[in-house]
Amino acid sequence: MKKYLQVMALAGIALTLSGCGKLKDSSLANNATNTSTTKKKSYQTTNTGTNGYTVLMKNGRYNISPIAGLTATDNDNSVDTRELERGLIQISKNQFSPNQYVFQEGQYLDTSTVTDWLMRKSKSNPDGLNPVNNGKTGTDTRNPIYLEEIIEQDYLTGSGSKYNLGGMSLGLAMNSVDYYQKKRNGAEFQTTISRVEQKAQGEKIANEIVARLRKKKALKNIPITIGLFSKTGKDSLVGGTYFAYGTAAANSSKISKWKSMSEKMQVLPTTGSEKAINSDDASHFNDFKTAIQNYFPNISGVTATLRYTNGKLSQENISVTTQFYGYEQIQSFTRLVLSSAKKYLSGNIPIEIKIGSVDDVQALVAKETGDSDYQVHVYGGE
Repeated sequence: MKKYLQVMALAGIALTLSGCGKLKDSSLANNATNTSTTKKKSYQTTNTGTNGYTVLMKNGRYNISPIAGLTATDNDNSVDTRELERGLIQISKNQFSPNQYVFQEGQYLDTSTVTDWLMRKSKSNPDGLNPVNNGKTGTDTRNPIYLEEIIEQDYLTGSGSKYNLGGMSLGLAMNSVDYYQKKRNGAEFQTTISRVEQKAQGEKIANEIVARLRKKKALKNIPITIGLFSKTGKDSLVGGTYFAYGTAAANSSKISKWKSMSEKMQVLPTTGSEKAINSDDASHFNDFKTAIQNYFPNISGVTATLRYTNGKLSQENISVTTQFYGYEQIQSFTRLVLSSAKKYLSGNIPIEIKIGSVDDVQALVAKETGDSDYQVHVYGGE
């Protein structure tokens, strides 16, 4: 297995965590990264927006997890990356309240360990969490790669000059499709993995990971939450979703109870024979799209990505591609987008509307929560 590293966009992470603000100085005790007692290290936290976590930083810098971007294969879909992280943060709020815990990207799992875990189990790698290669190449007879990626998030308690690890969350990205070749540089084949099989393998792998983590002194007595994420096919336009999660209580070496989740993603306008998940939502988007397209003749495209949770619309992200760059054009068009969003789009969900050319973002219209006001920023504008 090769090791694939992806660059994680900190701007996207910051938005997922609901923004940042004024820095507060503090020093961190008993942190996994604090290995020196001879040199004092400076830690800061950021104040976040509504319902967001306060984020811990080291010497004024965001702490990136050493395992960020490690995948089992090179058949990765980049649109899954943000959903994998965003969804785990939302799951974690059920166990680790943002009012009581501080967020930090995972610092306890290292690159070498997770690289071994993502490989197939073999005589040379007994720690592999993916099944042994059974030597078969049939789409229904081979052992597929089930586990594609692991992400870690740490949640700390404390205040002032002392913080301690209070809990950990892991996201396990499970393949819904495993791509493979029967011979090097040959044709590509694929094995489809059912949700039932994803769940069974995911739960098995999760409990094995919990048992291994309990062998670490720092992780013996903390709750560990694990979410199971279904990755989409590599050509999908939308990211995958979490379908189950559970928590191993402090001192417990297994997750005995799993909670099912129902999330769906859809891109509008739909293509081919695909039907809208909710016709009213599709109609509202079409009304919004028509209103802004009629303003200027050179709007290249308007698309939306909708997230549904338990059957209800919970997030809408819209991308508007333009072909104009004039200062007053962008200013006036952004005002139209704002008024049209208020008129046609749902008023009780978070919404993000990016306006830009193919090369860069020119304006942003967004609200972080369902009951918040829209915020507007025109890049290079007033």
